[in-house]
Amino acid sequence: EVQLVESGGGLVQPGGSLRLSCAASGFTFRNYAMGWVRQAPGKGLEWVSSISSYGGTNYVASVKGRFTISRDNAKNTLWLQMNSLRPEDTALYYCAQYKNFYGGDNVNDYTYSGQGTQVTVSS
Repeated sequence: EVQLVESGGGLVQPGGSLRLSCAASGFTFRNYAMGWVRQAPGKGLEWVSSISSYGGTNYVASVKGRFTISRDNAKNTLWLQMNSLRPEDTALYYCAQYKNFYGGDNVNDYTYSGQGTQVTVSS
């Protein structure tokens, strides 16, 4: 059973930084692409970033240059470093397992199991 536990969210001022973490278990982590998906209040799921099993990365345009996704296959851990945060980044952030090793931006191709971690950007 896929288990994903997110942490690291919080309240931060515009321009600030946060680092989200995701501890994965229940599957062979190194064989799957992983991603971060967010849901802003009153809106649907939005793909943010993905990383393939071998480290190739992709980002939605609105976070490119500000967010960095990374993974450690030995520690079964995924991270999202978020810099220069904006109020529009406010959302519940989910760590998710992609359906194969390559990764993609379709939120329906991900498996979610955690509760998410709340990121609020406000002055």
